[in-house]
Amino acid sequence: MDVPAARPGSGDTPPTPAERDASLRALRARWRTASLAAGWRFPSDWALPEVDAVCAAVMAKGRVEAAETALAGLARARAAAGAGLAETLADLAALHAVLGHGGDGFVAPDVDATPARLLRTTALAWADVATDQLVHTEVTDSLTGLPTAAYLRTRLAEVYRAAVARERPAAEDHVLLVVSLDLTAVAGFPRLTGMILVADALRTVFDSGQSVASLGPSVVAALVPKDERLASHGVALRRALHERLSVDTQLADMGRPRVSAVRLPATHELACDLLAHLARA
Repeated sequence: MDVPAARPGSGDTPPTPAERDASLRALRARWRTASLAAGWRFPSDWALPEVDAVCAAVMAKGRVEAAETALAGLARARAAAGAGLAETLADLAALHAVLGHGGDGFVAPDVDATPARLLRTTALAWADVATDQLVHTEVTDSLTGLPTAAYLRTRLAEVYRAAVARERPAAEDHVLLVVSLDLTAVAGFPRLTGMILVADALRTVFDSGQSVASLGPSVVAALVPKDERLASHGVALRRALHERLSVDTQLADMGRPRVSAVRLPATHELACDLLAHLARA
């Protein structure tokens, strides 16, 4: 499918860098809108660096079919972030619908109308990561250097077993401090930088045996004891986040990170479900 005009103006004059950037942002915004309309459940985790790679490849090569490598990279990133296959394919259909619609009005993504080759490329790339996650669960997140949600699930199992032994709810002794960023308007390297700085803030504040982990593309958490230091830890965390994120003007679009104390549910199984929900909230 041919890509719509990539820049304002006319003639054969090559677009300027500013025009190319504006066109990429416009395509990205229309794609996101269509994907949310198609059922993308968690708006804050839609924008990944691989989204920009797909947009750039589509604009540079002139046809979405020529961006298979970038689409495969996005599918792998979607799987790693916890997006399901149906949701990932609906997102691809949203891009296809946007590129096939000349105006800025409403588009109706349809997976069945998406070229079979693109569906196959996306599905296979997604499945590669999803299958590998079942066999090889990584302990450390490659971007932040923090332990993954798999580690935190294991740590929570220990907490719940100890709570049973003490005959008291786990929520009486521990709480999750969750930090999430709104990365909707942030693209490229600043997005990665933001999460690296957030991870560094958590490591600095929780450096005395607390369990810290990366839950998703824009969410990290710490499992901390409910003791007299909890309030001071919360204050220190907000201060550390502000100090790190305020030094880079490119991170201004993220706004202030959201820090929340989340009560542990009654059982370990419910706690694992909670982590999955927080990862994409």
